[in-house]
Amino acid sequence: MPGPPWWSTGGKEKTNAAADGVRTEVPGADVTAVAADLASADGAEALRERVGELDILVNNVGIFGARPVLEIDDDEWRRYFEVNVLSAVRLIRMYLPGMMDRGFGRMLNVASDSAVVTPVEMVHYGMTKTALLAVTRGYAKAAAGTGVTVNSVMAGPTHTPVADFARELVGDDLPWDAAQRRFMKEHRPYSLIQRLIEPPEIGNLVVYLSSELASAPTGAAVRADGGHIDSIVPDTGHHSV
Repeated sequence: MPGPPWWSTGGKEKTNAAADGVRTEVPGADVTAVAADLASADGAEALRERVGELDILVNNVGIFGARPVLEIDDDEWRRYFEVNVLSAVRLIRMYLPGMMDRGFGRMLNVASDSAVVTPVEMVHYGMTKTALLAVTRGYAKAAAGTGVTVNSVMAGPTHTPVADFARELVGDDLPWDAAQRRFMKEHRPYSLIQRLIEPPEIGNLVVYLSSELASAPTGAAVRADGGHIDSIVPDTGHHSV
């Protein structure tokens, strides 16, 4: 059974610590920290009450974990969909109309290379990231011509809690550098950088797509995957009705 929600087990402290980090890096920054369960409508509304309107929305809520696909029950399928997909859909519905009215906005959904390279140990996770690509494309069409862009960032294996996940798969008896190499070789062999991506490497792409410089990309699945996806042109731009 899933454990208690993250925001009831240290989430507030982590959120406040992240806000303090921003204030340290950017003196004078006006930062509002809100801890809420965005997998629920009540949590999304609590965020809206504290934050109000937005010009940039980055949907980066997500859970993952290894599970043999035949052992994933209905409740776990629903939980992954509600956290990884519906959390983004709710916030897009909440904030997109205001952006369209103002004639500017940036919406980003943090997806994954797992959206198209489905990992056998995380089929339920891969499914949610595939869904985010469709969500992105659909809402980008809804915002067509308004000055609002909607894009996905397809992140590859990143040095976050994935480090703990990697150790689960390769064992904890190796030094981290060796464990990382083994994880990439055995479980992500098509990565061209053959290492975990560092969070700022994903953040740099998010910053660009959130800026006024990124006025043309929309409805796109933009890759920061370390070359793990073995294709030249992503299959995300078909002209369909």
